[in-house]
Amino acid sequence: MTNAAEGTSPSPAPAPAVAVAPPPPDPTLQRTVACIGASVLLWTTQGLGMNFVAGNTAQIQGSLGATLTETNWLIAAYMAPNVSLTLILTKIRIQFGLRRFALLSLGVFVFASILHLFVHDLRAAVAIRFLAGIASSPVSTLGFLYMLEAFPASKKMSWGLSLALTCTAATPTLARLLAPALLDLGQWHQLYMMEMGLALLAAAVVYLLPLTPIVHTKVLRKLDFVSYPLIALSFGLLAVVLALGRYYWWLEAPWLGWCLAASLLSLGLAIAIEVQREAPLLNVRWLMSREILHLAAIMLLFRLVLSEQTAGAIGLFQTVGLLNEQSAGLYGVILLASVVGGLTCGALLKPERIPALHGLALICVCVGAYLDSQATNLTRPANMYFSQALIAFGGAMFLPPSLSTGLSVAMKRGPEYITSFIVTFLFTQSIGGLMGSAFFTSFVVLREQFHSSHLVERLTLSDPLVVERVRQLASSYGKVLTDSQLLNAEGLALLAQQATREANILAYNDIFLLICWISGFALCALIAHLLYLNLRQAITHRRSLTVA
Repeated sequence: MTNAAEGTSPSPAPAPAVAVAPPPPDPTLQRTVACIGASVLLWTTQGLGMNFVAGNTAQIQGSLGATLTETNWLIAAYMAPNVSLTLILTKIRIQFGLRRFALLSLGVFVFASILHLFVHDLRAAVAIRFLAGIASSPVSTLGFLYMLEAFPASKKMSWGLSLALTCTAATPTLARLLAPALLDLGQWHQLYMMEMGLALLAAAVVYLLPLTPIVHTKVLRKLDFVSYPLIALSFGLLAVVLALGRYYWWLEAPWLGWCLAASLLSLGLAIAIEVQREAPLLNVRWLMSREILHLAAIMLLFRLVLSEQTAGAIGLFQTVGLLNEQSAGLYGVILLASVVGGLTCGALLKPERIPALHGLALICVCVGAYLDSQATNLTRPANMYFSQALIAFGGAMFLPPSLSTGLSVAMKRGPEYITSFIVTFLFTQSIGGLMGSAFFTSFVVLREQFHSSHLVERLTLSDPLVVERVRQLASSYGKVLTDSQLLNAEGLALLAQQATREANILAYNDIFLLICWISGFALCALIAHLLYLNLRQAITHRRSLTVA
């Protein structure tokens, strides 16, 4: 690995080692089942609260009296604190103890869930969603810790990581499955009535099933409270820009540029502080090493590719007028495929198999995206069961090996490097997810305009086929309209709607094909990298034999 401390600046002194508790005994079968159940409950509680809004903005905007663009401020407000909070919470957990951290975190989460029940306008909802973003971050951490607690040390990096990350992948789909019935019962408030119930149940489970205590160590430093607000401001502003940029459009709203500039400035100030510290919150030199940059690029690339399901297939069906109720079967297939992928990854995950697992995941995504790129206006959710199952399976197979590699590298360097790696993981997954959604939805808008211009320029009333089509479409209004000019206008309006729909479908086909090409390129790069490593190893081995 490239030496992370190379350069003109002096290398920082190593941070004081964190005290390590003796390894706990292997859990009993009863405790394993209980911890897995607790982890699933915590992930479900956190994931539903996060995705109820993200997956149902069109349905809840009426409850808040807001436009679709205004409703998306709820997503931005939630993600702004959430994308970085785990960074400082890791140190807080070590310094003040796991049990205090767990109970206090769930208490705040329950309080935030209750406040949702009293929201009736957009401004109050944005404030509450900001609080919810703060409260949910420690809950996801607890879900991760409970899943690791369920397995012995030899299985934590395989089964533990795989099942924890499977839960994160499954909750968006689960939220889309449950939301329609809850919205019918009580709109916005019923969604968070369920979240409040789950949060109370989770608090009881955490109280009755404590995690193994960790050794308390003083790891918080004064400069942490200077660096972290700068990092949080940087990540938060970037999350706002990515969440809202496609709605206000990137070059049309000046405040988006000011937010992005402030984000870069805050991050630059944080880096300037961290590189001078003896015990940094972020080990910037290590994060800039070749090994970590390579790992971050892999995780970011795949997170972008996985936006195919949220920004691609689901967006396509929403464009043709299908709501979550009509896509329930597809969501069920995606959920099942994610679980099967996570279980398969847990059974197969070993360090020497990581390249093969990555290759299999990329093949699944590449094939699935190519199949989706053949969509027409007759395509329905049932036509995408196989392709979306492939993509969900591939997504569940990819992330655990990458996280296992990164954590192994961090733990070999020392416990103080784990916090730095968490930043890499959070950036590639949270910010990467927003980045993928923003890029692909913006790409769809641009390609829709391109296809619309080509379709519309061929629709002239001098073409007898177009005239006949307008007459057919207008005939549906023949019983209520007698004016021939009005009938013709209605026929032209319906034809324009059909042209827009076809342009959108073609734009989504373009994005599916783009994802197929990206996945195929990544697969070729992976194969080339493995061939290079094997060739270098063979040359080194031959030279050693020659010298001997």
